[in-house]
Amino acid sequence: MSEVPKTAIELAKRFEGFHRVPKADPGRAHPYICPAGYWTVGYGHLCESTHPPITESEAEVYLARDLQTALAATLRYCPVLVAEPEGRLSAIVDFTFNLGAGRLQTSTLRRRINQRDWEGAARELLRWVNGGGRVLPGLVARRTCEVALLR
Repeated sequence: MSEVPKTAIELAKRFEGFHRVPKADPGRAHPYICPAGYWTVGYGHLCESTHPPITESEAEVYLARDLQTALAATLRYCPVLVAEPEGRLSAIVDFTFNLGAGRLQTSTLRRRINQRDWEGAARELLRWVNGGGRVLPGLVARRTCEVALLR
């Protein structure tokens, strides 16, 4: 299996952050509800509301696994990315990590990527900025970074 591009790891960390919730338990991340309404812990790892708090090193392990899963799905659905610059792969791995393989699989974005229509793919990426029924500034910023890597 391929290695997760460093840029994809940096994007995930930049936009997910390591969320520490209570001041009474510093250094440990507790489950929280993300802006899209999902229970999450650490660096955007989906979990149950009852998940125990984790340390930053545990969050790193979850992130590595989650990104490896996203990379595998990205290459399965967009095999052309194997032969493209690393930035393009990083952008789509981050998209897949953020929104899930199912969203990539059924998207027009996937079609544009596999056609190597990079401008069309960039336009499609910029459509994925809603969470919980509204435009989220964090998703706008994330998609903008992904588009820059895609071009």
